[in-house]
Amino acid sequence: MTMQEGEAIDKNSVIPIYYQLAKLIREQIRRGEFKPGEALPTEIEIANRYEISRMTVRRSIAELVSEGMVYALQGKGTFVASPKLDNVVFELNNFNREMAQRGLNFKTTLLQAKILRADDELKERFRLGEGTHRILHFRTVTAAEDERLSLENKYIIYTKSKPLLESELNDPTLPGLIASHSDYLPVSAKKVLKAVVATNEEAALLGIAAGSPLFLVETTVFDPDLKPVGWSKSIYRGDRYKITSYDGWYQKE
Repeated sequence: MTMQEGEAIDKNSVIPIYYQLAKLIREQIRRGEFKPGEALPTEIEIANRYEISRMTVRRSIAELVSEGMVYALQGKGTFVASPKLDNVVFELNNFNREMAQRGLNFKTTLLQAKILRADDELKERFRLGEGTHRILHFRTVTAAEDERLSLENKYIIYTKSKPLLESELNDPTLPGLIASHSDYLPVSAKKVLKAVVATNEEAALLGIAAGSPLFLVETTVFDPDLKPVGWSKSIYRGDRYKITSYDGWYQKE
C-alpha cells in the first residue's frame, strides 16, 4: 500500500517535520491502511513522496519503532507490528508534543554534550568488552512557558563520523539521536518506570523543592542483533506529567 496522496506535511509549522510524518503513518496504521506484518514504503519512497530528507524519514521511523508500532528487519525493510494485548504498556505523556500541538511555547535546552570514556556502569549497560570505549552523553532540560518540567540524560555509542549539532536538539528523543548520530539502527526499546524523589541537584535544575515526587524512566534501545545502542535516564515532574496505560497501539494517543 502507498502513502495517501491527500495527506501533506506543513514545512512552515512549529511542529517538527519528523513528528508530523510519524503522526501521519501512525494514523494510517490505526485506520488499518497498513496491516500488521505489512511492509511500509521504503525510506526513499517516503522521502520522495513528501519531499523531505531520508534522515528525517529515518528519525520518524525510529519514533514509531520506540512506540512498538513498527519493527525493522535489517536489509528487508520496516513492517507494521501486531498490537500488544498480553501486557500493560505505559506511556508518559510527551509534554513537548502537547505544547507543539497547542501552539504554545516550549524549549529544550542542551545543558551538556560531551564524549565520555565508558565506565563500568556504561560498559555493563552497553555490553561492552574490555578496553577503551567512547560514549556520547547529552543532558537536556525541557521547559514550557518558562517552567522547567523534565531533565534527561542520554547515552549513545560514539561514532566519530557523525558529530552532534546543537541546532538539531529540538525534542531530542533517544531513538532519534541514535538514528541521526550513529551507525546503528534502533529497532526496539525497553522502558522501566520508577517513582523517585528529587535530589538536591535535580531540584536545582528543575526549580522545585528537594524531595519533590518525580517519575524516572530508564530506556534501553536495541539494534537488530538486540545489542544495546542507547540508554537514557529521564526524570519528569510528578505534578506535571501523568501515566497512560493501554492494551495496544490502536488505542494509544
